[in-house]
Amino acid sequence: MYPLKLTPALKDYLWGGNKLKTDFNKQSDMEIVAESWELSCHKDGNSVISNGEFTGLTLSEYVEKMGAGVLGKNCEQFDNFPILIKLIDAKDNLSVQVHPENEYALRVEGEYGKTEMWYIVDCEEGATLLYGFKHKISTEEFRQRIENNTLMEVLNSVPVKRGDVFFIDAGTLHAIGKGILIAEIQQNSNTTYRIYDFGRVGADGKPRELHIDKAIDVTKLEPPTRDIKPQGEPVRLDGYTKTLLAKCEYFNVEVLDVEKKAELACDDSSFHSLLCLEGELSLESEKGNIQIGKGDSIFLDAAFGAYTLLGKANVVLTTV
Repeated sequence: MYPLKLTPALKDYLWGGNKLKTDFNKQSDMEIVAESWELSCHKDGNSVISNGEFTGLTLSEYVEKMGAGVLGKNCEQFDNFPILIKLIDAKDNLSVQVHPENEYALRVEGEYGKTEMWYIVDCEEGATLLYGFKHKISTEEFRQRIENNTLMEVLNSVPVKRGDVFFIDAGTLHAIGKGILIAEIQQNSNTTYRIYDFGRVGADGKPRELHIDKAIDVTKLEPPTRDIKPQGEPVRLDGYTKTLLAKCEYFNVEVLDVEKKAELACDDSSFHSLLCLEGELSLESEKGNIQIGKGDSIFLDAAFGAYTLLGKANVVLTTV
């Protein structure tokens, strides 16, 4: 029941850069660090506890050892750890892709689908991303445009700025553009169907696999209906401001702009995940204290109780 500091699983996908190492203190011998899986119990990359008596345990092992109660009552509806949180550094464009909904993913892939949200942490001037279609198209046109390489003509390209929020419902075609760094909160899934990959080849010298038929099965062929902004207005409290970024059946995400202090409490409904995007803090509580810096990810068990963040920082708080 003490604050757990997590070491992320790192991924060296070919489109990534090195900002996660230089700006967010990720330690790796890899030349490219495209993603850091900050809060993960996924088989493709587990977070590892790096402090206290549970040092060296993966987060999955910790939950198994301590019991599902550490996740909270809201997680009882899920049969596995419900979410995955990443930092993503796109030096180059990601593939045009889509994620399936739960029913299809469970039936075809053996894991849950993937609804996600993106919080734009930083971006280069003029950066854009792809978010759904400009207008509704038919399944036949979708397939034809994939085959004749004209798909990009009907995709919705959106300029981005720091602080933008994109909610990506499962089935929404999308692609992160080059020069963008995001925090991604998503369902605990790693199922992705690539539709278009700019003709790139992988480490083996071969074109990366596409998943055209599956993508056609699950893609919503229409413009997105979500606003590109936080779901809530900033709320000023004593020592900090909080803003609701996104709320859905899988996760609740707020950003805390801590100016001096933030007095918070973690009850038995859900664990708390704290991801520091800027600044430095001291987390103080009856169950232990910990220093938090830029790039640090902290996990607090459900029913952890009251705690205070002291300092000046920007923090993403995620619950279920």
